[in-house]
Amino acid sequence: MTRNGELSRHEGRNMLRFERRLRHPIAKAWRAITDPEHSKQWFPAAMHTELKQGATILFVFEGDDGAPTKGTITDFEPQNLFAFTWEGEVLRWELREDGDACVLVFTHIFDDRAGAASFATGWEGCFTALDQLLADEKITEAAPYGPRHDEYVALFDLARGESRETEDGWEVRFERNLTKSQSDVWALLTDSTPAVGEEPPLRFTTGYVQVGPVTAVKERELLEYSWEGGAIRWELRPGNGGARLVLTQTGTSAQADQRATALGAWHVHIDLLAQWLRGETPCWPEGRVEALAEEYAQEYTEQLNLS
Repeated sequence: MTRNGELSRHEGRNMLRFERRLRHPIAKAWRAITDPEHSKQWFPAAMHTELKQGATILFVFEGDDGAPTKGTITDFEPQNLFAFTWEGEVLRWELREDGDACVLVFTHIFDDRAGAASFATGWEGCFTALDQLLADEKITEAAPYGPRHDEYVALFDLARGESRETEDGWEVRFERNLTKSQSDVWALLTDSTPAVGEEPPLRFTTGYVQVGPVTAVKERELLEYSWEGGAIRWELRPGNGGARLVLTQTGTSAQADQRATALGAWHVHIDLLAQWLRGETPCWPEGRVEALAEEYAQEYTEQLNLS
């Protein structure tokens, strides 16, 4: 069985699936998953509940003074199935015997596709801690988050941008969960926050677009500047495990031939940003923008033919 999580669609939502063989009897694994005194050692939050179908769960994070988040147990079959909601998401733990061991099948259903790599990386850390708990070992810190997160970005094809028609032309859009905070990302992108009317900092730009002055700015959250066909807008928001980047570029109908290049250029630029955030010093990949632009142009042509 693969160690990687699998991402698919399920009834209009996103579903992560993991399958793990646990080298322990099913009764011990069941206790580790459902007993609050055990689960709080490896699960993201302490779960306060009565173990029965229909019961409410209160999720409490250590050191968080805010109100607990809530869920409901939707399925409960001792030693086989434990499923519950958590703020609208669905978590399902299924166990089956496998000799003197057992197999765990875990699924997580959610809406935020851009957060899938973060979810997958986080659950892998939880599974490592669960393995250590079952083996009566000290629970250690998870492996470095950034590299594994970005492996999942590639595996789940989360780096790709999308485009749409607008009333005046077109828009390309990228949404990407990053592995550092908004402050860290902003500090990497610029030494000082520019004022409206000034040139945008170099790392907010790509050599494939002739840029104009900054038109809007809010430190650590927003930078927008003009180009000859419209606007380029960087937005940073809180995300899962780091900042969430939403980058858009608009253009006119007369510049439709530049859309695919914009997609290719920003795709490469954000990939390089992710590498910078991992502490690497990447080189610009020669020919990569042009190759991606061809892919995006082909996708757009196929969409037109289907419409």
